[in-house]
Amino acid sequence: MNAPLAISRPSHSTFVIVRGLRQHVLRWGDDALAGGPRPPLVLLHGWMDVAASFQFVVDALAQERCVLAPDWRGFGLTQRLDATPVDSYSFVDYLGDLDALLDALVPEGVVDLVGHSMGGNVAMSYAGVRPARIRRLVNLEGFGMPRTRPEQAPKRLATWLDQLKLPQSLRPYESLAAVAERLRANNPRLSPARADWLAPHWAAQHADGLWHVRGDPAHKRVNPLLYRVDEHLETWKQIAAPLLWLEGEATDIGRWWGQRYTREEFHERLAVVPRVERHRLPDCGHMLHHDQPAVVAGLIEDFLERAE
Repeated sequence: MNAPLAISRPSHSTFVIVRGLRQHVLRWGDDALAGGPRPPLVLLHGWMDVAASFQFVVDALAQERCVLAPDWRGFGLTQRLDATPVDSYSFVDYLGDLDALLDALVPEGVVDLVGHSMGGNVAMSYAGVRPARIRRLVNLEGFGMPRTRPEQAPKRLATWLDQLKLPQSLRPYESLAAVAERLRANNPRLSPARADWLAPHWAAQHADGLWHVRGDPAHKRVNPLLYRVDEHLETWKQIAAPLLWLEGEATDIGRWWGQRYTREEFHERLAVVPRVERHRLPDCGHMLHHDQPAVVAGLIEDFLERAE
């Protein structure tokens, strides 16, 4: 048994009704801080993750501020208001959810926006289509996707139709210890204490006694829409906020996409953003906010506190 992880900045949960969702949001810090010199800091988690994933970075922040982190639709404690099963999830729905959530939680003023992986991709698009709402932007390994070609569309749509006929499932686990073990298998740099702390946020015990991942299995279905790089890049060109890009030195993009997409191609894409500061962190993989939370927090905070 590992010693329990000490959390210095506990969060509290709130729920906001937006776009047919009862969206779960973790909040750190006094809400009154949102009206101070520092705007709210909004943290967007990645695919098959949850808002609580940012706890270690929040603990490492030196300054007190209002921090908000939602669970995306289909993840964590966010639930649909009706019980209709979802066929698949669309990137544009995440954009819509974020816009509605900021309207509800921060109806006036700007925010500092941080996104990891999928959340980083959403953050980049949002900062391009709503540039006046973002003061500072941070992307933690939101690389985007390989370029697609129009001729791929028929096969992609056929695959999606075929997958709609099949039930999707995620593997359950016998115990919280098994959940923590899975988290460490996904990321060997994750400490046992942090894995134990994350496990009950990442999975929940159901009536069958097993621990089930807090994610909709429908996420496993292929996206029926192609990733159109040129359209994303046109959006990135509209980003007005300065951007901080952080990536892990040990991240292996080839493991995900083979030769279809490389770091070099991503950095060529990133060059279209008007103002970019880049850092590659040693001893970090894709989950850099778990691997080196103090380093990540320090870089983010220095970036946010810097005068224009």
